[in-house]
Amino acid sequence: MLISADRAHAGDALEDRGVLRFITAGSVDDGKSTLIGRLLYDTKSILSDQLTAITRAGERRAAGRPALDLSLLTDGLEAEREQGITIDVAYRYFATARRKFIIADTPGHEQYTRNMVTGASTADAAVILIDATRVIDGALLPQTRRHSALAQLLGIRHVAVAVNKLDRIDFSEAAFDTIVGAYRALADRLGLADVAAIPVSALHGDNVVSPSERTPWYRGPSLLDWLERVPNSFDDTRLARAPLRFAVQYVIRGFDANEGGARGYAGRVGGGVVAPGQPVRVLPSGATARVLSVGTVDGELGAAHPGRSVTVRLDRELDVSRGDWLVDDDDATQPRQARQFAADLAWLDAAPLALQRKVWLRHGTRWVQARVKRIEQILDLGAVEWRDAPDDATLGPNDIARVTIETQQPIALDPYERIAASGAFILADAATNHTVAAGMVRAPA
Repeated sequence: MLISADRAHAGDALEDRGVLRFITAGSVDDGKSTLIGRLLYDTKSILSDQLTAITRAGERRAAGRPALDLSLLTDGLEAEREQGITIDVAYRYFATARRKFIIADTPGHEQYTRNMVTGASTADAAVILIDATRVIDGALLPQTRRHSALAQLLGIRHVAVAVNKLDRIDFSEAAFDTIVGAYRALADRLGLADVAAIPVSALHGDNVVSPSERTPWYRGPSLLDWLERVPNSFDDTRLARAPLRFAVQYVIRGFDANEGGARGYAGRVGGGVVAPGQPVRVLPSGATARVLSVGTVDGELGAAHPGRSVTVRLDRELDVSRGDWLVDDDDATQPRQARQFAADLAWLDAAPLALQRKVWLRHGTRWVQARVKRIEQILDLGAVEWRDAPDDATLGPNDIARVTIETQQPIALDPYERIAASGAFILADAATNHTVAAGMVRAPA
């Protein structure tokens, strides 16, 4: 369902709403880099030397392009500036009175969809751009469909559809409504629920930071208004209420054994809350203990919530190593330990998937050998439908499929939609260690 947020009230308190990580995505030339440049420029987040540099770079470019080309703020590679496209994921940072932002400007070209997956994997929200001049009779471009499908699969819960370049079609309300209607149908089919549609001109700044007088028919928020209000993933109380999932990244020696456990276990809380006195279980061994302390370099904490990187000490010595999980000592909330599971897979490698080929699978902080056992279905991005895969099916670059994966040892799994930390994984080539796929657990077998 497509929804719109109300415009900010001028008297709202300027509370600190934390950090929001978001991506921009869309097709080539939809204006992603220009939009980010406009956000940085209009929020006065550009240093004077940066402004001078992009002005000089713009003057050297082909005639007919604006001297102040804001896309150059994010298109940092020389190849990007020469071709006028984004290749790598460009990260930029800015802040307003309400919150801080980390932006990932992701590539629009199909060849670089794998980089979009990289940027989206840690994002709380997505801004998907649509070039209003390129949508004919409501037909959305393939990359718009692909990026929207990936946003849904990667668990991005909040999406803003920025219908860009409306200045080229006289800010037509009818054209905007047609595009929004087409995207509403796509969002419904994909299961994207929290979506706002915003008419913008990134080049001129309409509805990017401030409301535009050229769209009197639009009563929703500017893009910045929306970004300031969308919750980040760790504001989601659902994740804090989830069972504890803490992947051990490092084992730290040197604590005083007389005070309890002589080791600390460093990692990030992926779900639930960890606090002193809490009974926990170590997976895969099943050993149990109580939490002695939870702390950071700044001192001990009363509790650590999702997203917090901490060191946990236990009240007794156990055989715990990198790749193990600390979870609640409660049979009802345990992840499922399995060697086989169903997953959604985004294939990122240039070489096609070869079934039964051995790969490395990283889950949490653990690496295990694995193989893709079967391809069950492949997502048809044209029709936005899952289609049964033939027996001889393979996956090419940027294909999205439902597969069955088998691992050499059991791993502790949760469905990705329930807890992303224990439901996400990547596959790497066993010979080169290059990442070949990103996956989301659907269910253990």
